Amino acid sequence: MRNFSKKVLTVLAAVTLATMTSLPALAATKSVAITAIVEHPALDAVRDGVLDALNEAGYIQGKNLKWQYQSAQGNTATAGQIARKFIGDNPDVLVAIATPSAQSAVAGTKRVPIVFSAVTDPVEAQLVPSWEASGTNVTGVSDLLALDKQIELILEIVPNAKKIGMVYNPGEANSVVVVEAFKNILPNYGMELVEAAAPRSIDVGSAARSLVGKVDVIYTSTDNNVVSAYEALVKVGNDRKIPLVASDTDSVKRGAIAALGMDYRDLGRQTGRMVVRILEGEAPGKIKPETSDNLQLFLNEAAAKKQGVTLSEELLKTATEVIR
Repeated sequence: MRNFSKKVLTVLAAVTLATMTSLPALAATKSVAITAIVEHPALDAVRDGVLDALNEAGYIQGKNLKWQYQSAQGNTATAGQIARKFIGDNPDVLVAIATPSAQSAVAGTKRVPIVFSAVTDPVEAQLVPSWEASGTNVTGVSDLLALDKQIELILEIVPNAKKIGMVYNPGEANSVVVVEAFKNILPNYGMELVEAAAPRSIDVGSAARSLVGKVDVIYTSTDNNVVSAYEALVKVGNDRKIPLVASDTDSVKRGAIAALGMDYRDLGRQTGRMVVRILEGEAPGKIKPETSDNLQLFLNEAAAKKQGVTLSEELLKTATEVIR
């Protein structure tokens, strides 16, 4: 009986060892830290899109993923504090949404992998040396838009527009890049740019009012101060019959007449897929920065009426979404 028991135990041990050997190794928990300069619909959508992509790849919070998120509430000093805190936590990937947060993160470490998102010009912002693979710890996804298509949309909304107003934060690299590009390209269309600075979100309304009587239309980029306080801009547009055209499609839901822009949740998913590549062993310095060409046209008929514009049936038929 003893020999039989020994044989049984030996067989059981062998079976157990074989079973353990054949089981897949448990995935180690990965950590992702996400920081954004401010909370507004476009940047929140990027964050949510990143998490969508992580979940689709099998990275689940509480199972094999630890993630944390903080917003700087529009304060660049706070963005620096958050970056230093997250870098100290040593995550597997640090995702930085919008230029100021990305600049703070990149300035803080050459070791922790960084993926930026919703940055218009990462080269001008000095996040990467070029649009090629950087060879550093940084890569990411840009929300750069072709300005000729933006101007064509403006002319669809206001065919005789000559003076284009733009409210922006002169301290945000994203916005300065767009302003300078507009200055260069608008004369080709017989148009000119009229600028109004809004260094803080609370300045957006007064900056918009300063454009009354000086412009035919107000165009807004994805400037974070402006998007955060878009309702102040809408009030001026509605009260003074100044058409508003945006590059952020969420701004159409908030009162702009039109926007030809990207789906920021989709941009977040694109960013998240890049994060997954790094979590699975790819070096960020070997991944070229990317852009998105998945543009969508959003129109708001109610806003058009309030701002003195009639949208053509032809334009309405081409829209991804029309708000009545």
